[in-house]
Amino acid sequence: MSKLKRKILVIDDSDTFCASVQDIFEDDNTEVLTAPTGKEGLKFCSDTKIDVVLLDQKLPDTEGISLCPAILRQNEQTKIIFVTAYPSFNNAVEAIKVGAHDYLSKPFEMAELELTVKQAFRTLDLEKTEQIQNYRDSKESEEIELISGQGAFEEIQKMIELAASTDAPVLITGETGTGKNVVARAIHYKSNLPKKLFITTNCAALPENLIEAELFGSEKGAFTGATAAHKGIFELADGGTLVLDEIGSMPIHLQSKLLGVLEEKKIRRVGGESFKPINVRIIAAANNNLEEAIKNKIFRDDLYYRLSVIRIDVPPLRERKQDIPALCEYFIYKMTRDRNIRIAAAELNRLMVYDWPGNVRELKNVIERSLIIQRGHPIKPSQLLKYNRHPAVWTNKEKSCENETLTLETMEKQCIGQALEKFAGNYSQTAKALGISLSTLKRKVKHYNFV
Repeated sequence: MSKLKRKILVIDDSDTFCASVQDIFEDDNTEVLTAPTGKEGLKFCSDTKIDVVLLDQKLPDTEGISLCPAILRQNEQTKIIFVTAYPSFNNAVEAIKVGAHDYLSKPFEMAELELTVKQAFRTLDLEKTEQIQNYRDSKESEEIELISGQGAFEEIQKMIELAASTDAPVLITGETGTGKNVVARAIHYKSNLPKKLFITTNCAALPENLIEAELFGSEKGAFTGATAAHKGIFELADGGTLVLDEIGSMPIHLQSKLLGVLEEKKIRRVGGESFKPINVRIIAAANNNLEEAIKNKIFRDDLYYRLSVIRIDVPPLRERKQDIPALCEYFIYKMTRDRNIRIAAAELNRLMVYDWPGNVRELKNVIERSLIIQRGHPIKPSQLLKYNRHPAVWTNKEKSCENETLTLETMEKQCIGQALEKFAGNYSQTAKALGISLSTLKRKVKHYNFV
């Protein structure tokens, strides 16, 4: 695929000036178009996407200032460089007011024009980069919203809003695969830092002998192999959010240094003598029991209290099974962009009674595999479950004869099973329909081995 050329349009009735611009800028990556009148120039702008316009003030049929708004209506990102042989402060101000990107007064050196055009292209590149980043941010924000405000996540959503309103450290705990990183992203994108960096680092994945240098940076010659100064993760995340995943695996000797960074908001590189101020939002995540680690003297209690100013506990999927249908629908659409693919109710019931030891990550994996393996057929993710076991089927499989008297226990089991099936595993609705408390229903579900 050939790369699209950048386009410069010169609207000027001087053939000499137009030819000079073509000589300077036209190459394999840039095309230079010329128009002697405002009308012809405007037609170019309506027919093709122009990146930079060199616009003369005095044209045979109009003035450049009056043409600026019409050019920008065709493409608001076009950079107009206003060129005039009759310079004045008022003209310059007026040109900027109507949308010109820059202003040049004739006569000028061609080197000055070349620099001005390069700066215009640079501005265009930066704007495109920002637009791409904003698009990614908005898409990530949309995806984050999909997991919030449902079931157990209602309380978590409130905590996310609270955490986003402050820059205090946050500790997110939960089993592997529950979505701790998604919660961290939600905090970042709902805060006042959405256009800043969001960096995640796994403390358990960093080599123990290099973890300090990776986090805080190093100076040239600080250790064998340090042939140049190196910025650490904290410096790279300056002004944004840094997620320290699996914080419980951080070596005890580095925990005091991290505590100092949190307290003083400055770091010192390995081998360095001076401190560097930083402004980083810290979110820590842990899938192990930090309280137990404190008892075993492998995690500092003062660091724990500093990190858990705001603590968010993400429940495992087995404790919020009412979210499974919505999660399935979301994963299917994200992977296929097809809203017509549905999982049958009976199949959803099988997914609802599974324990999901791998949590949301396992559910996503099962849905993805099912879409690939069972292509062209109604997908049945339950057939791909890791342990291939379904502890309970809500419809009673025991056969009974018409003249057989069922025990009260059997009848109760059937009644609860049918209600669970009717309400797709929603405990609250099932308990309400049966006229029993939620705690009673959970006890019965456990007793009858429905989960």
